[in-house]
Amino acid sequence: MTNEQAILRAVDVNKSFGGLSAVSALNVEIGPGEIVGLIGPNGAGKTTTFNLITGVYKPTSGKVYFRGTDITGKKPHAITRMGVARTFQNIRLFKDMSVLDNVLVAQHMRMGVNLFEATLRLPSYTEKERRSHEEARALLAQVGLESHESDPATSLPYGKQRRLEIARALATKPSLLFLDEPAAGMNPQESMELMDFILRIRERFGLTIVLIEHHMQVVMGVCERMYVLDYGMTIAHGTPEEVQKDPKVIEAYLGVE
Repeated sequence: MTNEQAILRAVDVNKSFGGLSAVSALNVEIGPGEIVGLIGPNGAGKTTTFNLITGVYKPTSGKVYFRGTDITGKKPHAITRMGVARTFQNIRLFKDMSVLDNVLVAQHMRMGVNLFEATLRLPSYTEKERRSHEEARALLAQVGLESHESDPATSLPYGKQRRLEIARALATKPSLLFLDEPAAGMNPQESMELMDFILRIRERFGLTIVLIEHHMQVVMGVCERMYVLDYGMTIAHGTPEEVQKDPKVIEAYLGVE
């Protein structure tokens, strides 16, 4: 893969907190349309990596490029507008809002409404609001939540709350989607459904997807390539089959005698 082909590149990215290195010399390249896994033991630096790419943290050194544009240190909302969305390890739905309203909030940044239109409720605002509701309902139908649009978000079963969080991320119309432990807390049946769901949204929305996941069945079932982190460093990279056989990966997960 050439630099021009990559949708995302992290080049020699480092992040330290008070002298403690959380991510060291990270180099990642993600091609358009790929599903790539980021795995490693607890504390390996996986979520920190997501935070560095999506603007939550600023790298101590190194560069991050999205579609060839340097996004290093940009604010999360600016990176989202460029087409990068994410979910979180702990579900962060708006608990007091309905399922539909959770998606509408995420769509707001794409409505193109100004304060003058909204204050006076001009016809242009009403039309944009109507179109936004239509798009939100269509999105809920695409993720199988259309029958729950009026339900409080937290009344959904756990697996459907995960879907809603992903739907909310999709409402920002990303081309690159980061999923942080989407199978966390799911039972085996929900995990199997999630695998199918991830593959379907990749095709339906033309997405590139990067996911952190401890559930190895999910990772091996959907990812085409994987990066393995340990103590903030990349110790392996390749196909799921290659990574499973790598001695460094086996040592990181199981230790040595």
